[in-house]
Amino acid sequence: MMLALLFLVAFAAAARASDVLEYTDDDFDSRIGDHDLILVEFFAPWCGHCKRLAPEYEAAATRLKGIVPLAKVDCTANSKVCGKYGVSGYPTLKIFRDGEDSGGYDGPRTADGIVSHLKKQAGPASVELKNEADFEKYIGDRDASVVGFFADGGSAAQGEFLKAASALRESYRFAHTNNEDLLKKHGIDGEGIILFRSPQLSNKFEDSSVLFTEDKFTSAKIKKFIQDNIFGICAHMTEDNKDQLKGKDLLVAYYDVDYEKNPKGSNYWRNRVMKVAKGFLDQGKKLSFAVANKNRFSHDVSELGLDGSSGELPLVGIRTAKGDKYVMKEEFSRDGKALERFLQDYFDGNLKRYLKSEPVPENNDGPVKVLVAENFDSIVNDDSKDVLIEFYAPWCGHCKSLEPKYKELGEKLSEDPNIVIAKMDATANDVPSPYEVSGFPTIYFSPAGRKQNPKKYEGGREVSDFISYLKREATNTVVVQEDKKKSKKKKSEL
Repeated sequence: MMLALLFLVAFAAAARASDVLEYTDDDFDSRIGDHDLILVEFFAPWCGHCKRLAPEYEAAATRLKGIVPLAKVDCTANSKVCGKYGVSGYPTLKIFRDGEDSGGYDGPRTADGIVSHLKKQAGPASVELKNEADFEKYIGDRDASVVGFFADGGSAAQGEFLKAASALRESYRFAHTNNEDLLKKHGIDGEGIILFRSPQLSNKFEDSSVLFTEDKFTSAKIKKFIQDNIFGICAHMTEDNKDQLKGKDLLVAYYDVDYEKNPKGSNYWRNRVMKVAKGFLDQGKKLSFAVANKNRFSHDVSELGLDGSSGELPLVGIRTAKGDKYVMKEEFSRDGKALERFLQDYFDGNLKRYLKSEPVPENNDGPVKVLVAENFDSIVNDDSKDVLIEFYAPWCGHCKSLEPKYKELGEKLSEDPNIVIAKMDATANDVPSPYEVSGFPTIYFSPAGRKQNPKKYEGGREVSDFISYLKREATNTVVVQEDKKKSKKKKSEL
């Protein structure tokens, strides 16, 4: 009896545990308007992506309780509402404001990312701080804060600040105050902006706040000030901010970063990165720095050829804005000397670019040349050759269907000395710039004499389609083996 009672108590507790609201066809329209802002997940119970999202979504709902509600709709049981909002894949996440669909949610799908993203969406673009208590609570958040101090609430400067806040609300946190005591306390004479860095990232290598020093307040200058200073010497890269960081020349140290469970350990290694970074930045060297959790960014770690299970020491790599990669092969040392040597070699131009590459084929005489990262340049960028390249994945069904036709194409053009038919496994090799591959197969044509401007092939996938395209686009005259056979047949008939 006691066991049954304990089971019922546990079951009841589990049933109460969810902070995610559940809507149906019957109550969606009547309940959705109860909230100024709400995130709704349209899902199917059998969907693998939905199952992976579920614990993150639940955790986010609990952390956002009382700030922004999260809801879900099971589309297998509620086809009417899912049809109304054009749901065609799972999970589909949408933001609703005052009961109206305001568009798809395009933020991160981790608990941290959802919480951060929705906090910035909730309420006004800039929060008004009326007193010292408001101020201390606001800047105590784990994310950085941008605060505008204005003696005159109707000033042009405050207007420009609010304009910048509106434009960047999805990326950063904004607040403003017209409280005279707060202005005095922070040494603001009339108007000013201070960026307060995240308290959990506080360190001895940089100030915890940065003052806007431009003479004129314009939204463009305010935005630049924030973007130049928000991350400081070394950012904590997350799913939420990775896109803002990855467009730069960036060094990342990957280890067990966890500011929730182990802030001290997270800062231990970050401080060692920062000490070395500051030395180079003080010399005027141009590079951004970050730390990141090696498990959450396991794909990045793998793309650098690093072993994410190698222990507690940080794994270090540089990825430039152009996509070039450099890997620190020496083990990270606690005194920072290994990182210093790696950076000195990088700035001196002594590092070999890292390429994820399969071995160069010993024999590459087939009708379709096999490309790997290590031989790509020598084959594709031979300026005398017209080259057609298929980027494929071994598991791709469309690629497998194309394979016999692509081989036949190679055979038909095998006697043409100026044209190359080639293929590359884009899952096992780095795809060089300016080629962009987001699906398979992706086909490009690299014309002779114009190697910096390859063209994406969008035509049909029959052999005749490829030949017609090459005859039209190739720099050199295309020699097709089939044409020669037809010519001989005609001569024999004569």
